[in-house]
Amino acid sequence: MIRRYTRPEMGELWSETSKFATWLEVELAVCEAQAQLGLVPKEAFEQIKAKARFDIARIDEIELEVRHDMIAFLTCVGEHVGEASRFIHLGLTSSDVIDTALALQLVRAGKMLEADLVALHDAVRSQARKHKYTLTIGRSHGMHAEPLTFGYKLAVWLAEIRRHQERLTQALEMISVGKISGAVGTYANTSPQVEQIACERLGLAPAPIATQIIQRDRHAQFVWTLACIGSSLEKFATEIRHLQRTDVLEAEEPFAAGQKGSSAMPHKRNPVGSENITGLARILRANSLAALENIPLWHERDISHSSVERVILPDSTIALDYMLHRFTNIIANLVVYPDNMQANMDVFGGIVFSQAVLLKMVDKGVARDDAYRIVQSNAMKAWNTKDGSFKQNVLQDDKVLAVLGEAEIDQCFDPKYHLKNIDFVFDRLGI
Repeated sequence: MIRRYTRPEMGELWSETSKFATWLEVELAVCEAQAQLGLVPKEAFEQIKAKARFDIARIDEIELEVRHDMIAFLTCVGEHVGEASRFIHLGLTSSDVIDTALALQLVRAGKMLEADLVALHDAVRSQARKHKYTLTIGRSHGMHAEPLTFGYKLAVWLAEIRRHQERLTQALEMISVGKISGAVGTYANTSPQVEQIACERLGLAPAPIATQIIQRDRHAQFVWTLACIGSSLEKFATEIRHLQRTDVLEAEEPFAAGQKGSSAMPHKRNPVGSENITGLARILRANSLAALENIPLWHERDISHSSVERVILPDSTIALDYMLHRFTNIIANLVVYPDNMQANMDVFGGIVFSQAVLLKMVDKGVARDDAYRIVQSNAMKAWNTKDGSFKQNVLQDDKVLAVLGEAEIDQCFDPKYHLKNIDFVFDRLGI
């Protein structure tokens, strides 16, 4: 991922230094397990632990000749360790180290994303509480529907974020496995006990069964989870983009002092953060497809997944980390315009209360289809007339007045009617 979208801690996790350090972490855990079981002299392990280190420039130099990154890494470490290096990588295959180290990196990245989700959750919850009773118009098909509150809209997002927290926990559990079982996974040249001890030291569970690699459905679930989170962020961001439109302007991203929206038009305040999140979500979804393509490998393994994962796993975690952090800032500092919400809701003189009038007439004994036609006629008249007022049309309609008094009509246009169960929903969510 390019620097523009990379936060330092997540970026460092996927650096070359971090990758080789994690490989070494796995090799040392295996050596320690073998020493504990008497398969490697304890003195040799102590020597390995004391001297093992690597130099990336030297690894690159060796790899130019051997054309194999694991062999280049082991050769470099061996140059530092000396005689005892013959006990490093004993009975292992490359994927034992690579896949187990990758699990460690994914878990560590996932823990950062968990913290990011908590921060977003708290920001959304705070705004939901703040705007619990802030009236706004609900929309369906992009059209005015019926009133709700801005806090209710955010509470819907909050529940979705909580589901993503559950999904990420599940995905982390699925990916938190190591594999120290040798070529094709049969433990022919190593021991299940070594795997058990080494994985415990690394904080992983042994994969119940593996081939030469850990099966890639686990990784696909993890990447899909990140894409799913990203898609929800895009959903939220798209809502803000609409609300920030000049002809809507019910809410907008924070606009910093000195910030400029356009090189040509000084008046512009563009929703660039939300648009940025929308774009990055596309990358996450594309990466999830690539992760699914990695599941069907030849026989006990091939290497077609490797090049894909070198791109999609760092990029997906880095991108989502950036997206979560940026969107949390947008939510925490979101500018809300209740007056504009009210003005937009009042367009066409209360047309959004049409169902209330319909139901009131039905309650008075009018056939539903007849009531619908009467109410719809008054609504369309308001819609098609400049400065039309649905309420005034209703108050002047003899068919309505034949069954409803003026006070009853006024009740139909009371927005508080739509707030009567807001507390119930918020209490059910524990907001």
